[in-house]
Amino acid sequence: MPELPEVEIVRQSLNKKILEKKVKKVLVRNRNLRFKIPPNFEIFLREKKIIRIKRFAKYLIFKLSDNSNILLHLGMSGTIHLIKNKDKNFLTNTSFYSSPQLPHKHNHVEISFRNLKLIYNDPRRFGFFQIIRNNDLLKKRFFNLGPEPFDSQFNEEYIYLYCKNRIKSIKDLLLDQNFVSGIGNIYASEILFYCKINPSVKVNLLKKKELKKIIVNSRKVLLNAIKKGGSSIRDFKNINGHKGNFQKHFRVYEREGLNCRRVKCKGIIEKKFFSNRSTFFCNICQK
Repeated sequence: MPELPEVEIVRQSLNKKILEKKVKKVLVRNRNLRFKIPPNFEIFLREKKIIRIKRFAKYLIFKLSDNSNILLHLGMSGTIHLIKNKDKNFLTNTSFYSSPQLPHKHNHVEISFRNLKLIYNDPRRFGFFQIIRNNDLLKKRFFNLGPEPFDSQFNEEYIYLYCKNRIKSIKDLLLDQNFVSGIGNIYASEILFYCKINPSVKVNLLKKKELKKIIVNSRKVLLNAIKKGGSSIRDFKNINGHKGNFQKHFRVYEREGLNCRRVKCKGIIEKKFFSNRSTFFCNICQK
C-alpha cells in the first residue's frame, strides 16, 4: 500500500500535470470499489476544473472549481495513469507494473481532459472515490483521524496524554490512524529504528524523551522519503514513471538477517509479526 510519502509524490506529480484542466468526460467501468462509486459521479465531475490537488495522510483531495472535492484513496493496489489522448502506444507510468504500457485489466475510472486522460487502475479494488461537496464536510470526513506527523498538534503533550493509559505496542500505535495519520508499515519500522525503540515496547512505558524522539524521527524519516521520491516497493513509480529511491536507504525494513547499519552496532536485523504485520528491528540497538 502506498504510504504518506508515495501519495505525496503522486500529489506533486498531478499538480504539475492536471492543474487548471477542465474535466470533459468521465467513464466509470466498475463502480464496485471499496465503497461503491455513486451513480451521479460522472455528471458531478463533468465540466469542473481541477483547481488544486491536496493530500491528507494517504488521501488525495481533488479541489474543484465549485469548491467541492473528490476524495481518492489508493487502497492496497490502486494506481493513477496519465496518457495523452493521441498516444496510440498508451505509454504511462508503471506503478506496480513491469511494463510501460497501460494495463488492459482493472481500469475502473477514466477522467478525460482536453488532451489528457487520467485512468485509475486497481486490481484488488480496495481504493475508492468519494464526493465531498464542501470544505466543512471535508473536515468532518477526517474528524476521527489523528494529526499528520508534520502537524503542530502532533506534539509531546498530545502523545503523552494519548499513551499514558494504553498498553498496546508502539509499533501498533504508529499504525493506528486514529493516533497519527499517514504512517504505514514501512515507515513505522524505520522511525522506531532511528528512535532506538523496540517495536514491542508498550506505549504507557515510554519516557518523555522517547516520545520526543518519535516526533522528531517521524518527521525526519517521512521528509527524507519524500525528498528521495518515496519507496519503490513492488515497482512503485510516480506519475512521470520515475522510481523512488528511499528503499536504498532502508535501515531495517526487508533487511532480515543483515547487519545493522548503525555505526559501531554489531546487531542483526530481525523480523517479527505484530498484528499480522511484518516488523523489522535491530536485536541490539533496539532492545
